[in-house]
Amino acid sequence: MAATAQPKKIVAPTVSQINAEFVTQLACKYWAPHIKKKSPFDIKVIEEIYEKEIVKSRFAIRKIMLLEFSQYLENYLWLNYSPEMSSKAYLMSICCMVNEKFRENVPAWEIFKKKPDHFPFFFKRILKAALAETDGEFSLHEQTVLLLFLDHCFNSLEVDLIRSQVQQLISLPMWMGLQSARLELELKKTPKLRKFWNLIKKNDEKMDPEAREQAYQERRFLSQLIQKFISVLKSVPLSEPVTMDKVHYCERFIELMIDLEALLPTRRWFNTILDDSHLLVHCYLSSLVRREEDGHLFSQLLDMLKFYTGFEINDQTGNALTENEMTTIHYDRITSLQRAAFAHFPELYDFALSNVAEVDTRDSLVKFFGPLSSNTLHQVASYLCLLPTLPKNEDTTFDKEFLLELLVSRHERRISQIQQLNQMPLYPTEKIIWDENIVPTEYYSGEGCLALPKLNLQFLTLHDYLLRNFNLFRLESTYEIRQDIEDSVSRMKPWQSEYGGVVFGGWARMAQPIVAFTVVEVAKPNIGENWPTRVRADVTINLNVRDHIKDEWEGLRKHDVCFLITVRPTKPYGTKFDRRRPFIEQVGLVYVRGCEIQGMLDDKGRVIEDGPEPRPNLRGESRTFRVFLDPNQYQQDMTNTIQNGAEDVYDTFNIIMRRKPKENNFKAVLETIRNLMNTDCVVPDWLHDIILGYGDPSSAHYSKMPNQIATLDFNDTFLSIEHLKASFPGHNVKVTVDDPALQIPPFRITFPVRSGRGKKRKDADGEDEDTEEAKTLIVEPHVIPNRGPYPYNQPKRNTIQFTHTQIEAIRAGMQPGLTMVVGPPGTGKTDVAVQIISNIYHNFPEQRTLIVTHSNQALNQLFEKIMALDIDERHLLRLGHGEEELETEKDFSRYGRVNYVLARRIELLEEVKRLQKSLGVPGDASYTCETAGYFFLYQVMSRWEEYISKVKNKGSTSPDVTEVSTFFPFHEYFANAPQPIFKGRSYEEDMEIAEGCFRHIKKIFTQLEEFRASELLRSGLDRSKYLLVKEAKIIAMTCTHAALKRHDLVKLGFKYDNILMEEAAQILEIETFIPLLLQNPQDGFSRLKRWIMIGDHHQLPPVIKNMAFQKYSNMEQSLFTRFVRVGVPTVDLDAQGRARASLCNLYNWRYKNLGNLPHVQLLPEFSTANAGLLYDFQLINVEDFQGVGESEPNPYFYQNLGEAEYVVALFMYMCLLGYPADKISILTTYNGQKHLIRDIINRRCGNNPLIGRPNKVTTVDRFQGQQNDYILLSLVRTRAVGHLRDVRRLVVAMSRARLGLYIFARVSLFQNCFELTPAFSQLTARPLHLHIIPTEPFPTTRKNGERPSHEVQIIKNMPQMANFVYNMYMHLIQTTHHYHQTFLQLPPAMVEENEEIPNQETELDTEEEGLPAQTDTTSSPTDASAGQEPPASQTDTTPIQLESVLSQTADSCDPEAAHALTEATATVTGPVAAPAETSNPRDAPSATAETK
Repeated sequence: MAATAQPKKIVAPTVSQINAEFVTQLACKYWAPHIKKKSPFDIKVIEEIYEKEIVKSRFAIRKIMLLEFSQYLENYLWLNYSPEMSSKAYLMSICCMVNEKFRENVPAWEIFKKKPDHFPFFFKRILKAALAETDGEFSLHEQTVLLLFLDHCFNSLEVDLIRSQVQQLISLPMWMGLQSARLELELKKTPKLRKFWNLIKKNDEKMDPEAREQAYQERRFLSQLIQKFISVLKSVPLSEPVTMDKVHYCERFIELMIDLEALLPTRRWFNTILDDSHLLVHCYLSSLVRREEDGHLFSQLLDMLKFYTGFEINDQTGNALTENEMTTIHYDRITSLQRAAFAHFPELYDFALSNVAEVDTRDSLVKFFGPLSSNTLHQVASYLCLLPTLPKNEDTTFDKEFLLELLVSRHERRISQIQQLNQMPLYPTEKIIWDENIVPTEYYSGEGCLALPKLNLQFLTLHDYLLRNFNLFRLESTYEIRQDIEDSVSRMKPWQSEYGGVVFGGWARMAQPIVAFTVVEVAKPNIGENWPTRVRADVTINLNVRDHIKDEWEGLRKHDVCFLITVRPTKPYGTKFDRRRPFIEQVGLVYVRGCEIQGMLDDKGRVIEDGPEPRPNLRGESRTFRVFLDPNQYQQDMTNTIQNGAEDVYDTFNIIMRRKPKENNFKAVLETIRNLMNTDCVVPDWLHDIILGYGDPSSAHYSKMPNQIATLDFNDTFLSIEHLKASFPGHNVKVTVDDPALQIPPFRITFPVRSGRGKKRKDADGEDEDTEEAKTLIVEPHVIPNRGPYPYNQPKRNTIQFTHTQIEAIRAGMQPGLTMVVGPPGTGKTDVAVQIISNIYHNFPEQRTLIVTHSNQALNQLFEKIMALDIDERHLLRLGHGEEELETEKDFSRYGRVNYVLARRIELLEEVKRLQKSLGVPGDASYTCETAGYFFLYQVMSRWEEYISKVKNKGSTSPDVTEVSTFFPFHEYFANAPQPIFKGRSYEEDMEIAEGCFRHIKKIFTQLEEFRASELLRSGLDRSKYLLVKEAKIIAMTCTHAALKRHDLVKLGFKYDNILMEEAAQILEIETFIPLLLQNPQDGFSRLKRWIMIGDHHQLPPVIKNMAFQKYSNMEQSLFTRFVRVGVPTVDLDAQGRARASLCNLYNWRYKNLGNLPHVQLLPEFSTANAGLLYDFQLINVEDFQGVGESEPNPYFYQNLGEAEYVVALFMYMCLLGYPADKISILTTYNGQKHLIRDIINRRCGNNPLIGRPNKVTTVDRFQGQQNDYILLSLVRTRAVGHLRDVRRLVVAMSRARLGLYIFARVSLFQNCFELTPAFSQLTARPLHLHIIPTEPFPTTRKNGERPSHEVQIIKNMPQMANFVYNMYMHLIQTTHHYHQTFLQLPPAMVEENEEIPNQETELDTEEEGLPAQTDTTSSPTDASAGQEPPASQTDTTPIQLESVLSQTADSCDPEAAHALTEATATVTGPVAAPAETSNPRDAPSATAETK
């Protein structure tokens, strides 16, 4: 197994390089957006750029990246395009730019949509160029670029402009390209098509000759492209050198074919054309497939194409074919071949008369057809309409190998897809792990194509959908496994010993050398299978390691996955490992196999079971684990050993590696997907087509559902009748009662439901009859029945005044169907979700709702809000491990709920005892739930019925109010309720109170009846299962938990009717789909009624670690985003209440009319300015510090020391003014910078009571879903924009702050970026130097936007800010009187001797040239990881040398000293002190640990 060399990383150009480039100079002259006076358009510029910059550099990504980034396409190419100017260079330049946009994953078609007139002409030119001769005007490399462009077009069918052009290439008329006999055969198969075909012919005759010729060219385009490809393929020699241009062309062409086959709209007619061209046969016989190096990727792509050409689907109807239907098709093919043989070829009589099973293998077909001549084979093929008829007395032009392969490959028996899947090992082996075409390295540049499935908008069938996700999920896990193996094995330093064995020179926490390995059981296969049902082995290791690591190994649980590795190093003892060189050669890795832990063995060799009992203490260091091996893999390995004489893999293992539990759930998820593919997975009919991406995308919207509900109880959603009327603008609200005093919530609303007939009429007329009736809502206020006399009986109520779009989202969520809510930052997504859950709970008490979120944190936030509403907590259940983080004293986990039920049962039985006593009934009614039930039936009900008969209204006489109280049988029981129970004002009121009291009693017995099961079920496990399946009405879990536990949930008979998903745009496609199928279908149908997804596709998508899967396969696309792209209707929440209006403007351009809630303008915290800072948001330009901008000590580990110091200096300045440190968060776009900032904070101010630590220092990605008052943001990059170019990351970064946002960046880099323009144009409109007001204390009374009364100072650069903060701090320290002596020893001067310390009152305009002469050269280990460009000591060369002062402060300060410091602060900064009062300096270390 050859280790492939790692591909080179593409280094983005630096700003200085960008500025020096020829392209940039041209851009500044002709098209750069910030240049006011531009030169007129000149086509020679395009020609020159194309020849000099693109062709000459062989289409170097770096050059194309520069061009695309300079907005060449938007501002020059397409802006000036016209048919007259359509030269080759012009066409190719546009294609290169579009391809680059796809590579960078930024929207590509926007500019064409704005100016669509010339696109049809442009597209026709592309088609013509793609068919041109390779040695003519267009080179093969250029045609490969065109193929890629066409592939992007076929994959963008959701764009109307593209679809209108592409449709002409792939509709039914393309069958013109079929040979006539085949066309007849196809039309005969489907009689309806004959009618269409005749229609097409008629229409063609009406066309004028030129238009007809153009149409014919388009229809034949793909057929001709295939023929052209075959000619290129045949020109590849077997052994002589071949140009890589040819290989890349062939790879890109097969990729295009796969993409056409994998989409139903393109596949429908194209599949027949492809079959008729025999492309696969030509490819499999080509020389390229046989070239090991060059043809490796081509062969893998070819296997994918073969898979899709034979996919189990009916091309015309789009229905999935069952196993039986596939078998029938196969039998039909063989029997038609046998008939032809019997009728016309006497030499094939034996074949014709054999049974099918005997002749449908490759070997037997070759045996029968191999001896025939080429001409005979051609005749057989032409009888089957595979080839044109051979004229008499002429020899065939096809060679025999081709003819034989054509007949054999078409008629051989195929293994079914599901069988293939079931025989596939779930663990990756060394062959897959290090295959660059399947699992590319992190340096995937987006240049070449890969043998990976893609997730686009549409899928062929549910099987195809699951299979693509299965493969990608498997490979993404493989990529992570590879990283873990490389890390652990290289730490163990395997070297060759003197005797040729292995010696380990290092150690790894996650891996151990294997002492002994034996296979202990190979169970017999199931009937019909050829792999064992179970294979178990024992692995012995020696745990001579630290205790905590030993505990980790001993803590391996059942189902944890480990990897068994064989290394045979060739390097002698002491050889250094070089991470840049291929890993496999260095460590001599030979095999990798996965296994699953069953358990550790005890002294007697028995597996120690997981459970509540304590684990036995084992003596010694030796531990043996029983593991399950993959039966499929074992069978393959053994077959290979027996048949090919290969060595037995299972005798060679010498390392076992474990992984972190959180990242190690891939096998369970893969098993879940595989199980789904083996069951008839029933998705509700109303969802099926939408999930596959077909049909009417709005068909699952409640307005189109046949079972729409007319009357809904909105419970406590509305706060008043005015709120209700405002929530339905444009509707006529009719209230059933006229008295305003009675028009109080809760309300039932009856909506006008349109019948299906009305819809048809509307469609026929083409217009909507907006009658008065259709806009009328009937509102009926109703009174919640009295629940009892105790205060806690009163229902909890919602207090949020929802906006009309939030109400629409709530209404949609209560109706059956699919509801998609797009919730921009701060628009109350969680509140809407909770209200939907509450309303469903009250409207449909018998239904169960499943809540799924991406993170435990979101689930906990939801739960905390659900508990504040009127939902009985016995109906809540939380599955998974996150319930520990719930900020409540109540435990909602399975066992927590069991304990709650048992405790509640005892409480309720105590109440029954009290009731029994108050009624004077002898006996022990409160012994069990059962005895309590009898007591209720015979004692309580009888008394109540007797009471009702006494006080019921008896005909004509007016009822007596006093009777209600006099005859009431439960006075003594309710003696502990607020008295008097009966008010005596009216009969109706008192009667309602009496019934409320009875409801309270009845509820006790109803609950006891529900809890009766927990008396009968004795074990905690059984009780928890009962709760899950029967009792709980609202069940919450994360999407990962759902994927892991599907098998167990289905087995238990888990049922639910509604699903609500929060953070839906952050969940992987497959992890969104699995929760739909956590239950078995009822009578073949799914009982799912509602699916509510709440998310924001304009924020960050799911995290995919490998760039190739993220970009090439589009694996980061969530199902939510795909639905939005397909056109599923969404409810867009349009009022935010998180941030100041000015901050909201930085990101609201990304959303449909996102406005502000009234309180954002009204509340004082939003209208007051940020103290000490002139602006509420500012972009601060940071130039190179000591000649260095960004540095990259490790790949993608970007740091920028200048920005890090600047951010921390501003943080310290804010804290010194009195801002609470926990109201400030520091964010950055890269992990490297996060570590650097944390490090600087630890050194500068971490332990200082005057300053403290920020609330969080983290990355933008990790901070999604969170917020803080003030955000300091470092964008790090100075060479290329990097991943901030993804607008979704920009939206998250801009929307985290409530009151203040301060961004540190290299402005010249970011202001040119087209995608970021809307935000950066607002940011650059303000000064790019930090404006501060140091004499303004926190909090201030100044209104936001007002000119300050204090003096404004302008900070020009980071050293100046650092110096300023230092002086400010020293001034503050020196004003303390009590402890002045402590600080007499000042640190060395912080400014060069010849400079004056600038006065705080004057403007700090002077540039700080020099840096301190005396600098601390010590550096903390995390300062700059190995290899960082600036020396580590630079971290401390900024003019804030606070260490000595701060450490003195921290060491010598007792709490009183801290208090004195606080008083001193007050003298400088005004009435509000720094947050020193709350932080004792002695607590500082714990804070440090936390931040780390």
